[in-house]
Amino acid sequence: MKHFCSSSVSEDLGCRRGEFSRKHYGSVELLISSDADGAIQRAGRFRVENGSSDENTDYTPGTWCRTDVHLENPEYHTRWYFKYFLGKVHQNYVGTDAEKNPFFLSVVLSDQNNQRVPQYRSVLWKKTGTQKICLPYSPTKTLSVKSILSAMSLDKFEKSPREILHPEIQKDLLVLEEQEGSVNFKFGVLYAKDGQLTDDEMFSNETGSESFQRFLSLMGDTITLKGWTGYRGGLDTKNDTTGICSVYTVYQGHEIMFHVSTMLPYSKENKQQVERKRHIGNDIVTIVFQEGDESSSAFKPSMIRSHFTHIFALVRYNKQNDSYRLKIFSEESVPLFGPPLPSPPVFTDHQEFRDFVLVKLINGEKATLETPTFAQKRQRTLDMLIRSLYQDLMPDLHKNMLNRRSFSDVLPESPKSARKKEEARQAEFVRLGQALKLKSIVKGDAPTSLAATGLCKKEPWESQCFCNNFPYEVVCADSWGQSLLVSTDVGVLLIDDGQPSIQVFDKTLQVKQMHVLEALDLLITRADRGKDSRLLVFRLSAVQKGIETKQMAKNKYDCRENKLEKTKGCHLYAINTHHSSELRIVVAIRNKLLLITKKYNRYNSLTNTSLMSPPSESPVEEFQYIREICLSDTPVIMTLVDGPTGDNDNMICVAFRHQFDLINESTGESYRLHHVEASRVNFVAVIDVYEDGEAGLLLCYNYVCCYRKLCPFNGGSPLVQPSASDFHFSWNQVPYSVVCAFPYILAFTTDSIEIRLVVNGNLVHTAVVPELQLVASRVKFAIKTCTKFLSVTWLVGALNVL
Repeated sequence: MKHFCSSSVSEDLGCRRGEFSRKHYGSVELLISSDADGAIQRAGRFRVENGSSDENTDYTPGTWCRTDVHLENPEYHTRWYFKYFLGKVHQNYVGTDAEKNPFFLSVVLSDQNNQRVPQYRSVLWKKTGTQKICLPYSPTKTLSVKSILSAMSLDKFEKSPREILHPEIQKDLLVLEEQEGSVNFKFGVLYAKDGQLTDDEMFSNETGSESFQRFLSLMGDTITLKGWTGYRGGLDTKNDTTGICSVYTVYQGHEIMFHVSTMLPYSKENKQQVERKRHIGNDIVTIVFQEGDESSSAFKPSMIRSHFTHIFALVRYNKQNDSYRLKIFSEESVPLFGPPLPSPPVFTDHQEFRDFVLVKLINGEKATLETPTFAQKRQRTLDMLIRSLYQDLMPDLHKNMLNRRSFSDVLPESPKSARKKEEARQAEFVRLGQALKLKSIVKGDAPTSLAATGLCKKEPWESQCFCNNFPYEVVCADSWGQSLLVSTDVGVLLIDDGQPSIQVFDKTLQVKQMHVLEALDLLITRADRGKDSRLLVFRLSAVQKGIETKQMAKNKYDCRENKLEKTKGCHLYAINTHHSSELRIVVAIRNKLLLITKKYNRYNSLTNTSLMSPPSESPVEEFQYIREICLSDTPVIMTLVDGPTGDNDNMICVAFRHQFDLINESTGESYRLHHVEASRVNFVAVIDVYEDGEAGLLLCYNYVCCYRKLCPFNGGSPLVQPSASDFHFSWNQVPYSVVCAFPYILAFTTDSIEIRLVVNGNLVHTAVVPELQLVASRVKFAIKTCTKFLSVTWLVGALNVL
């Protein structure tokens, strides 16, 4: 018994942009500051975010979708060792790779968020960073350490991994995980009066205005430092040497201490206020609260003498409408981070403003840690810790601390025949891990989301039940209006919420792939298998008429006039999804590609009338065969890419063997786009995205998703050399399907949905959904709002209704 669930269709699901664009995250500018006499003081290159300037936005100025506001890479999703390993029976290994670099591997059999979905979680620590993956659990097949490392692209070793049995290793591995960054944050807050142009002037303000005090009260609570037992952010809590009070808050499990300039010690003798600069100048993120209206001299990051601060948040308060205006400056090397500012960046709801600012600043500090300066330092520290730990373990290589068996099996639990000594070791192992976990929680260093103060909001991936008790196996599907057209083991059914299903085709027509194109009044299907497989095309209006007149479901024989005969033997097809003057279809028949087009006509499917002449029941005659293209191998995945002009610059991306190739539709010429350096390749998806009108591709395979920009085209040939716009990230599990719904990209596995941001690959949420099957996905337009929303439907087990 199955249940269909679909995402909510509320307006909150809307994303204010339909295309991938970095412009929503600001543009880089050279900022120069000068003194009162006009002399240049300093200059720097910063990415300036001041709200979108898109004139075509459908949103009312000053509003935006709150579903855009997410903590990126939240620690309670990314700190795996603390969350899933510590205090539980698990296995740890040490080894050296082919270049003699030591590494550590931890493996645990865990339950996905108590959803009764057992799986192996693995963390690999090496000098270049931490790698995490999930692997499926099988009660009949034991997983080996070698297969886990192979999945992490580590196949060659100088010394094979050996198991570490000593429980004290947990403390060392916890230290390695903490190198990813603190779970708590310290942000500077600098008060600037109207007209102040230098940091000496700003740091010399003894007190702030009434509006500044209200802003501080909005951000957090004023606490007395002496005797403070929470996160102190480097402030003195014993002798009042860093001030008497400060501002503190907790946001979604993160403790935050604000270094407020007017609360730090002031010195009349020291004009530079070194004590204040010592704290705020060493904060990665600083808020600048500037008095005055928009016509006043604006703050520039180059006014502040600091080599450490990478992000400035400029806040202005408008007394007339009780609103805050926000502007973000990020040093040029800081990767893009969200949420993007609304347009204009004005907030009249103060709690929403607080929510937005805290999320933006936390994400900004995390992004700064990925800049070359911080990343190289973190890599050197991690390498040093790993080598030091390895050296400490060397004397015990031939003792009991390390298991002499290499590539031992990863067992879910100890064998029943385990000796009492091993049982005692595991009990001590768990006891020590639990003590370490409790100590971290008491210290406030635990990655947890329990102590959250953020606003409750409806997330765009919240689902609703669409169809209960669906008894059939689903092959494929597509949405049709508010209904779902589903191919099953008993035929093709039309399912509507709360209505009995209607059989459209019987089981003699085995549909393996389908597209419903309502604007073109078309249903495209790939039916049957092997040599009998073909593409069939139907008019939706004719299908709809058959349903309304309650005709019997069509069988395979009834559809003989709907076959595209030249597609006999096809195993795959793809259509163009972007705006174009014609529908293009590419059909794969073994290693041969067949390009088919259909010109757009003036037929209107909404009114079921024709402005020219009545269409025939079968649209087969409207399709024309353009050309055949031969490949060197059979494609596994295909995607059509629209060129900027559509004149001899359209492309086809195909994946086979260990490579992704681009094929020019007009000439058949092939270009190597990407080569996969892995012993085994599981191709998942190729998704065409268009950044500011220029084509790019998201290539998804194994655990990897990488973005490659293709434009500009040059004489019909794409420029596929590495670009500054290229990026890649890794999923935690190998997905079987990937869906792009800006600003998100969703990976579907058999028991979870991993949701990341397209712009940087950062994780925002992981939803556990046992027995998950993606059925269909579609980006539609809501009739009343003209706001885009994602319609994703998936199939889940009867006991796990979302």
